[in-house]
Amino acid sequence: MKIAVLGGDGFVGWPTSLHLSDAGHEIHILDNLSRRWIDTELGVQSLTPMDSIQERTRIWHAETGRRIHFHLIDLAKDYELLKGWLAKHRPDAIIHFAEQRAAPYSMKSDRHKNYTVNNNVNATHNLLNALVELELDAHLVHLGTMGVYGYSTVGAAIPEGYLPVGIETPDGRTVSQDILYPANPGSIYHMTKCLDQLLFQFYAKNDGLRITDLHQGIVWGTHTEQTRRHTQLINRFDYDGDYGTVLNRFLIQAAIGYPLTVHGTGGQTRAFIHIQDSVRCIEIALNNPPERGSRVEIFNQMTETHRVRDLAELVAKMTGAKIAWLPNPRKEAPENELIVKNEKFLGLGLAPTTLGEGLLGEIVDVAKKYAYRVDRSRVPAVSAWTRDIAAKVEHDPEGKRLKSVS
Repeated sequence: MKIAVLGGDGFVGWPTSLHLSDAGHEIHILDNLSRRWIDTELGVQSLTPMDSIQERTRIWHAETGRRIHFHLIDLAKDYELLKGWLAKHRPDAIIHFAEQRAAPYSMKSDRHKNYTVNNNVNATHNLLNALVELELDAHLVHLGTMGVYGYSTVGAAIPEGYLPVGIETPDGRTVSQDILYPANPGSIYHMTKCLDQLLFQFYAKNDGLRITDLHQGIVWGTHTEQTRRHTQLINRFDYDGDYGTVLNRFLIQAAIGYPLTVHGTGGQTRAFIHIQDSVRCIEIALNNPPERGSRVEIFNQMTETHRVRDLAELVAKMTGAKIAWLPNPRKEAPENELIVKNEKFLGLGLAPTTLGEGLLGEIVDVAKKYAYRVDRSRVPAVSAWTRDIAAKVEHDPEGKRLKSVS
């Protein structure tokens, strides 16, 4: 297939592009490189050294003989350029990663909220609009988030996208209908993903677009089979308080002798998936497109759930690190249960990679190798959800005032 990977320079986009190229597909990355500009804005860099996208694709060609094509396009701003590219290349499938992906970044200020909404929602709608105008029947696979469901405890397993409900009619009968699981976003970023799924529902119903929406858990890990082939193909590794995902942050903190920062009670239960499984799931979704005219296909792209404090205790036991209990900058329940259905991917052959000391140790080794690149002042999470929470959040770049326990 000819596949357009929108946002293919990113944390999940890059290893996905390599994985699909390795499988024999013709890959075109469309990206405005905004994630690299955000690094500059925040004054932080990936723990792992990242070459330019041009150098990365050159190395991949030298190693494998396969070409990955790069096109500098801003999906949110350059509608005509995007439309022109789609008209010229007419890909068979499109994978949409081209959104600002960090909840803390989206809550930093009013400017960051506006940027996240403008970038994410416009990018999605520009793409859908162009597909309709061009009458391009490409299968669209979108990377969403488990956060569209929210993290409140309901006492039942979260279904894959749709919830069957009974509605009482005026004559006393009960009719059944499937509705989207009620959205409950916990940040501006998560809200944009909720808006995405409404846009998908409309364009699938109104225009017959074939769409798969992947509600993904928190990604952990660094390497995939393809990124291991050359040091310059390595994936990015975010450790800062805005973009670093919780487990990767714990592992880098342990590697540099920084206390593991657990916010609040640590009772937040989250869904997780390894980066290798993430790219496999995307490939499975590509190979199982919905029929034209059918509803949006939704998968829960996760393999296991864990409480944050349990992860911290696991890493502390493995590495000897201490745990620091800090005020929670997020506006969320201190404790929640999370039961998630993921039978679709399992039924299509996914063999999950679950947490184990071997893989965790591998990440610690990567973190230790590049520890000299860490800016300790960027480790604390300081983006607060509300002004009253911001006033309570304390941080210290050197960890001197952190309350630690063994």
